[in-house]
Amino acid sequence: MSGSFLFSVFVFLAAACLLVPLSKRLGLGAVIGYLVAGVAIGPFALGLIDDPETILHFSEFGVVMMLFLIGIELKPSELWEMRGRLIGLGGAQVGITMLAIAAITYFSGVVLGTAVAIAMSLALSSTAVGLSIIEDRSIMLEPAGRAGFSVLLFQDVIVIAMIAAVPLLATLDQNYVQLAAAGPVDGSFVERTAPEGWLRLVAIFGAFGGMLLSGRLVLRPLLRFIAAARVRETFTAVALMVVVGAALLMGWLGLSAALGAFFAGVVLADSEYRHQLERDIEPFKALLLGLFFMSVGMSLDFGALGESPLLIVGCTLGLMVLKFVILFGVGKIAKLSLPDNLLFAGLLCQAGEFGVVLFQFARVEGVMDETLVSTLSAIVALSMAFTPLLLLGFDKLIAPRLEAGPKTGEGPQDDKNSVLILGYGRVGQIVERLLSTQGIEATLIDNNADHIEWVKQFGNRVYFGDGGDMDLLRIAGASRAKVIVLAQKVNAQAARDIQEAFPDAKIVARARSRFELYELMDIGVDFAERDTVRSSLAMGQKALEFLGIDEAYAERLGESFLEHDNGVAKRDFHLRSDVGALAERAAQNRALIKATMQSDMDDSEPGQEETND
Repeated sequence: MSGSFLFSVFVFLAAACLLVPLSKRLGLGAVIGYLVAGVAIGPFALGLIDDPETILHFSEFGVVMMLFLIGIELKPSELWEMRGRLIGLGGAQVGITMLAIAAITYFSGVVLGTAVAIAMSLALSSTAVGLSIIEDRSIMLEPAGRAGFSVLLFQDVIVIAMIAAVPLLATLDQNYVQLAAAGPVDGSFVERTAPEGWLRLVAIFGAFGGMLLSGRLVLRPLLRFIAAARVRETFTAVALMVVVGAALLMGWLGLSAALGAFFAGVVLADSEYRHQLERDIEPFKALLLGLFFMSVGMSLDFGALGESPLLIVGCTLGLMVLKFVILFGVGKIAKLSLPDNLLFAGLLCQAGEFGVVLFQFARVEGVMDETLVSTLSAIVALSMAFTPLLLLGFDKLIAPRLEAGPKTGEGPQDDKNSVLILGYGRVGQIVERLLSTQGIEATLIDNNADHIEWVKQFGNRVYFGDGGDMDLLRIAGASRAKVIVLAQKVNAQAARDIQEAFPDAKIVARARSRFELYELMDIGVDFAERDTVRSSLAMGQKALEFLGIDEAYAERLGESFLEHDNGVAKRDFHLRSDVGALAERAAQNRALIKATMQSDMDDSEPGQEETND
């Protein structure tokens, strides 16, 4: 058994290491890589792993950990502010989707109870797929990400009511008695030890209230004690204990383990140890989520798919189209922009892992038979596998067309400022803030419409435009500008065009590398600076101070290094087109700078000692 388990672990890790990086390199994303790896090692391909169900139940814990990490990012006040989106977006999506699917299946000849059970299960989207894509794209704070998260969180809550409703659905159908008479189906995952009736309701409220109190009265003092003891592995153990404990408590009550973990995260969101908890849980979450997606790939029933491929693929595509249309309509009501709405609908148009759980509950209660559950599970898994491909198509074919023009609708105009800043990212913002301290206003232009919308909420007026468009710069007042700051990446030809079109303006340019610096020097801009040099020197100086070197001496070292490094850049300028020669000179330059700086520092030592005395 031990050897078999270790072999399974080795197969999982080897498949992930081989196929996931390849999928990322091909631009398909990590999720598709995990799915393909699962298919490859599963029982319907190489057959290296023949028990995907056991792995699936274990790997679903990755979803639980993901919800905990999301909860720990949300303070209770922020969660309360989301209530409108939770109920509005989530409630509308689940309600309309359930009605549509129930009507379609019922009028197709499926009995009422089974039709409602199918509708409930397929109305849910995949928390694992949706949130993984949201995290990968870093859109949690953007409209599509916030809307998607709100719907998924509502689904995690409403699944409690759906599970409770499954036994009631069985009584609606005449076939319930025949199915139940066949004998109980393995339903060991269905908890039967929790209180029933009104006691169950009391237990649920008591559980959440107890989690809230224990988080403040027990967990925080415990975390403080462990932090003072400086035992890192114990801190990790506590983080895992919290997640596992919340999942066990919810399982005992027959609720969603992911919901319990999310609430536990919210309880600890105000804790001063939240960042440490995040760092400790993150590796486990990433590994288990990957395992989850591989399990989904392994569980794809190619036997059922081979028996009726047109039916299963057709139903999968039909389901995704139906959910996409409903989600798009809900997003339209929520006033999402067209690109955000398309992304929102694409994120959630699949069926989800909680749907598979509901299928199993329905099978236990006699609402569905084994054949129907197998077919529906294949549809769910296939829809989850199709989602990354759908979004890949969106990125390649649709998104570029939607981003052809500015979302702000505001082109540049002449504000009669003496400074133009092209690019209002991290570099441009610092330049503008420094100028503003002297009462100097600058005209700000950026070519990222989403970023413009983001900085607008902080009171910044940034125009949309391409820094290489000379006509646009004339409209913005570049002809009267005294200084033009190239804070965004501008190619050498564009920089040359700006210099020629506006000869009276001083050009201050940003370079991302020494080679870009050489290009700008070749053009003859008035000033060019590599954007990481001074911050890197500041970090180096601080490291020297921590190693015991005098602060003033470390500062002079930094200044001397910058002076000599700039000198080396000018001296090697003539070699800018010969990478081989530059590589040969690198070691010489390093030794030269070291020797020259040492000489400079030796010359300054007497003065330093005299000052210290």
